[in-house]
Amino acid sequence: MTKAVTNMSGLSTLESGLRSIVEDAYSACGYDRKFGRVTRSTLPEMAQYQSNGAFLAAKEYNVSPLEIAQQVADKLVGNPIFGRVSSVKPGFVNMFLADEYIVRCTNMLYGPDKINFPLASEKLKIILDYGGANVAKPLHVGHLRSAIIGEAIKRIGRFLGHDIIGDVHLGDWGLQMGTIITELKARQPGLVYFDSEYKGVYPETSPVSIQDLEHLYVEASMKAKTDEVVKETARQATIELQRGHPGYRALWRHLVDVSITELRQDYADLGVTFDLWLGESDAHDSAMALMDRLTAEGVAVKSDGALIISIGDPNDAKELPPLLLKNSAGAVLYAATDLATIQQRVETYHPDSIVYIADNRQALHFEQVFRAAKKATVLDPKTQLEYIPFGTMNGTDNKPFKTRSGGTMKLRDLLTAVIDNAKSRLQEIAHEVEYSEKEKADIARMVGIATIKFADLSGYRTKDYVFDLEQFSSFEGYTGPYLLYSTVRAYSILNKAHKESSEDWITGNLQ
Repeated sequence: MTKAVTNMSGLSTLESGLRSIVEDAYSACGYDRKFGRVTRSTLPEMAQYQSNGAFLAAKEYNVSPLEIAQQVADKLVGNPIFGRVSSVKPGFVNMFLADEYIVRCTNMLYGPDKINFPLASEKLKIILDYGGANVAKPLHVGHLRSAIIGEAIKRIGRFLGHDIIGDVHLGDWGLQMGTIITELKARQPGLVYFDSEYKGVYPETSPVSIQDLEHLYVEASMKAKTDEVVKETARQATIELQRGHPGYRALWRHLVDVSITELRQDYADLGVTFDLWLGESDAHDSAMALMDRLTAEGVAVKSDGALIISIGDPNDAKELPPLLLKNSAGAVLYAATDLATIQQRVETYHPDSIVYIADNRQALHFEQVFRAAKKATVLDPKTQLEYIPFGTMNGTDNKPFKTRSGGTMKLRDLLTAVIDNAKSRLQEIAHEVEYSEKEKADIARMVGIATIKFADLSGYRTKDYVFDLEQFSSFEGYTGPYLLYSTVRAYSILNKAHKESSEDWITGNLQ
């Protein structure tokens, strides 16, 4: 969860209240209040909340951790906020909240008007940069976590009352575009986009489909990796595109439009939506003007033909490399468009915070960009920049998730796999014969998406995790399908309760 969303939300009130109660218990037992720390239990079957302060207190007071834990637990027993409190070896205090207290808290959140009080004491405007999609490439499993985590943060932020703007920020201006243009030119040199003498209107229909594009990029990328001439040609095509080559710009527009159509569908299947479908290209003109200004001011300097910003600080533990804005060949790099995008966002939306959701491997890049943004004075003093990292999704071999042939798995293939798995699980349920084929398909899709999302969000965000389809698609245990089952079961009980009299419900006569 982002600092921008959580700092003002007040959702930590419960944890703060619990900590205060446990601190009082430690104090009442003769121990320093500082040991009354409370954390959410990582083993929900053992406890909802846990205090481990007895271990530290034991060293200071020369008393066994278990004895201290038992004394604290005895003080907590009888407090109506708790349903159950116990001390367990070697010195934990385990706590379950009372059902009545949970109901009271829930009623504070939900009522006749859905939400009875504002959850945020101050409404913030936050831009979320997540998704990480690239034009001309299909989404793969590496894009999954940014989309799911970003969407979750966006929904929570809006629930709290903040103004959240989600931007997919497409990668549509880099070397991959020049690589595809080069390959298409080699295959179909007669296309009008490559005719330097052409002065007419370019076709409205793309010369390639999304299916063509998938194969085209893979083959073009392989050639560029093994053939230095092809690689250099692709670099030059990228520079010409960025400088305004009319044919390349028209072809690029087709590639972007075809890709976005497919990307919208893939994200929609995940329940992920964006307010803005902007890309690196939208900041190109601003980036050129920004680089001119920074060069004139001496903030950006030439180094071996490239344009850089030094971002080092004397207090750094190790030297940080400069931010590269333009390479020696003259191509504008995504660091430059990142800076220009920050400037555009500040000027257009005046946000309190700009938050980036990307994997752990991007840490250095964002450190460079954030420092450069301050040095380049593109930030409003009130605007905070924040990077939310996450670990990778791995296969059962504990390596980045791959296809059986060893390639990077497309997101579409993963979605198909989990939905097909859900269909097969549904066939094991006796009642499935009661549903139409459309209902079965809808249920399988919901169960499949729940499988992926719960697996992705249930662990520690910054840690890598293993996606085991069999484990996460189970209708038992800590899984998305089981959560859906529990929700449906809860609604069933509530619906049944509404059909009974209030008196029967209160006195427990409901069968």
